[in-house]
Amino acid sequence: MSATPDSHWLVPDWPAPARVRALSTTRHGGVSQGPYGLAGGVPGGLNLGTHVGDDPADVARNRQRLAAHLPSMPRWLDQVHGCAVVTADHVGGANDRTPQADASVAIAPGHVCAVMTADCLPVLLCDAQGTVVGAAHAGWRGLCNGVIEATLARMHAAAGGDGQRWLAWLGPAIGPDAFEVGAEVRDAFLAQAHAGEQAAVAAAFRAGAPGKYLADIYALARTRLARAGCTDVYGGDACTVTDAARFYSYRRDGVTGRMASLAWLAD
Repeated sequence: MSATPDSHWLVPDWPAPARVRALSTTRHGGVSQGPYGLAGGVPGGLNLGTHVGDDPADVARNRQRLAAHLPSMPRWLDQVHGCAVVTADHVGGANDRTPQADASVAIAPGHVCAVMTADCLPVLLCDAQGTVVGAAHAGWRGLCNGVIEATLARMHAAAGGDGQRWLAWLGPAIGPDAFEVGAEVRDAFLAQAHAGEQAAVAAAFRAGAPGKYLADIYALARTRLARAGCTDVYGGDACTVTDAARFYSYRRDGVTGRMASLAWLAD
């Protein structure tokens, strides 16, 4: 990392190899105002999303502020709640286009994987050898349809090895006391559950209002990570909805900014 991260940002507390670098931004550290600013509309928000109605000049300044702490500009994605995974190669050419995907991986030093969230779950991944990193945007649809499994499969193929031990860090997302969903969400996860997973999946949903459930997206992600061979899982203790001082939340505010979770390999 070329500079010290903003003190408000999150650095994963996980036993990743030294060459694996990662961070998750908060709403602090930028220039955005109004609903994209700090809590209460105070100027100074680090909104990184170009698609949410913020002043494009402010977003550009925010992205440059973030890039000052990185080896290169992140590989931004056009996230669509799917399972497509791309390689986080260098960007910036005249013909560069933002890929439509919800995850990226990198094996070359200095290439930054990034996903943006404001309630959906960001999942940062690496192997214990420090040869590959990945970042996945796991909203409930992508999580249910296998974005974590797809990302780890792409990482395994990129690293070209066998017997890798995977590590995961779960970034800030909507917490289990705030994520109210309909019965169709619970049914979708139960329908996708493998043998031996049904009890864990069912336990991730608590009855809420009539016809509604409170879903634990962190628990659901741990089940999917275990399915893909990753049981060393860290993080998963923040709630974007209830912590308005630190985090943007679409569920809470509607019009709001986006945070980024990033991973890369140092030289």
